[in-house]
Amino acid sequence: MTLLRRVVSTDHRIIGIQYLLLALTSVAIGTILSLLMRIHLVWPGWRLPLYGVILPEDYLALVTIHGTIMLFFVLTTAPQSGFSNLVLPAQIGSRRMAFPALNAASFWLTAAALVVLLCSTFAPGGAPISGWTAYPPLSAVPSAGPGQGAGMDFWLASLALFAIASTIGSINTLVTIIRFRCEGMTWERLPLTVWGWFTAALLSVIAFSVLLAAILLLFCDRHAGTSFFLPAGDLVNGVLHSAHGKGGGSPLLWLHLFWFFGHPEVYIAILPGLGVTSMLLANFSFRRVFAYRTMIVTTLMIGFLGILLWGHHMFVAGLNPFAASVFSISTMAIALPASAKVLSWLATTWRSRPSYKTPMLFSLGFVSLFIAGGLTGPILAQPILDEYLHNTFFVVAHFHLIMAMAAIFGLYAATYYWFPLMSGRLMSEALGRWHFWLTLVGAYATFVPMHLAGLAGEPRHYAQLTGVPNAAGVMLARLVPLNRFITYSALFLATAQLLFLWNLVRSLRRGAPASLNPWLATTLEWHPALNPFGQAAPDGPLTVHRSPCQYEITPSGELFLPQWAPDTLADTTGEATFNTKPE
Repeated sequence: MTLLRRVVSTDHRIIGIQYLLLALTSVAIGTILSLLMRIHLVWPGWRLPLYGVILPEDYLALVTIHGTIMLFFVLTTAPQSGFSNLVLPAQIGSRRMAFPALNAASFWLTAAALVVLLCSTFAPGGAPISGWTAYPPLSAVPSAGPGQGAGMDFWLASLALFAIASTIGSINTLVTIIRFRCEGMTWERLPLTVWGWFTAALLSVIAFSVLLAAILLLFCDRHAGTSFFLPAGDLVNGVLHSAHGKGGGSPLLWLHLFWFFGHPEVYIAILPGLGVTSMLLANFSFRRVFAYRTMIVTTLMIGFLGILLWGHHMFVAGLNPFAASVFSISTMAIALPASAKVLSWLATTWRSRPSYKTPMLFSLGFVSLFIAGGLTGPILAQPILDEYLHNTFFVVAHFHLIMAMAAIFGLYAATYYWFPLMSGRLMSEALGRWHFWLTLVGAYATFVPMHLAGLAGEPRHYAQLTGVPNAAGVMLARLVPLNRFITYSALFLATAQLLFLWNLVRSLRRGAPASLNPWLATTLEWHPALNPFGQAAPDGPLTVHRSPCQYEITPSGELFLPQWAPDTLADTTGEATFNTKPE
């Protein structure tokens, strides 16, 4: 196959790898931007080579582009588009996605969205500075400040393209799961990874449709003379918006539309990680998933509740107190299915003899970060506490632990686990273990102290902590040593990721050859006929005989029963069962 045919391929595995490479590029850019932010926050006079001192508007641009890249092009693209394309069809016994051409179009729209976003940094007037939330009225007025002109238009165009691509990709995912399951693959036999992708796809279709509508309305406010988000009598950079001309809208409308998308987006990013973790903990513990049906229900409950509680981002926006109470209660309610998942993970691994391979370590790290980040959720769900903590580094620490780091650990677990399906080789266990421990230490050292900075009142969008007058300046100056420690930790965390990059590049060419089922997994992507490096003939229908993660302890050893193994072979050895653990 020529390079051009690979680039424009409609093969779901190639598209999945393309998504993952795009996400890898994006995370590298986003990490560099975050380090520039941290360095500037501690040493505001530091001169960036070939650029000079980072100005306050430059800092806000870094915040905007960093947040947009990491949220959309990493935390959404990699788990929901990358790994689902790579693995999902095989896990349900299919050899393709439902709409291959649309699948390829979705990737190229996503790539175009990233290019447009990066082009915004070179737009006349500078990059957008409204943050990834783009609150009006400032974002609705091109003359509101630097970066609010062409740069903001590029940002809106990028997100519009991404919303269209994600909606197309999610519809493709849903149709594939509903219509392309093989014989015997009932809903109760679907792997929990598939349930994670299914629920996230449902959320994506709803949430990204609303985001696209909000973007179009904001664009009309900027260029078509409308006033969906511009209040009457609002003075922005010397321009008065009156009720007789442009004006009469409400910025609160944008908050409702944006956060109706924004909070489900959290679960779009984390649900695939929940599914991967559940399956890997069972795989490497050689156990069945505890309360499998309950885990399916909790996945759906998290998706359902996640789309109902957007208003907890708006406690300080002037909501009706009754509405604030409703959103507060629904926010705390989502802790119930999340806690049920944690209990299932603990029960699955309890008194087992797990194999601590790198995918298992990152799965355990996911559990740790999911719990640590989730513990601060009920705090922010209290309106009276959120009034103080809102828009401080406490919020930054919360969503970075549970959304960024937990989701990233899920991505690492999936990468190490499914790497043999991409290359036919195994990644280095020694480098993988070093990578895990350094990343875990770096994650906690970076984001736990941010909670303390937030409790001390540090705002999240201040470009520097020194030079601020009055008592606020005294308070912020006292936080410089703590922020210096956070910056050092962030540099340490970023440096640790070089181990992963080296392991990835090295293993592609010199990694140990992997067997067809190196982890003794029970799901269909490891079937000899579906494994891209298998020797079995790809033709012929597949049949599923049982749920995943069927492991048994017998007098002769521990056996695993793959989903494709016929019942007549359940008590034999050979292709159906094995009595050794992965080494």
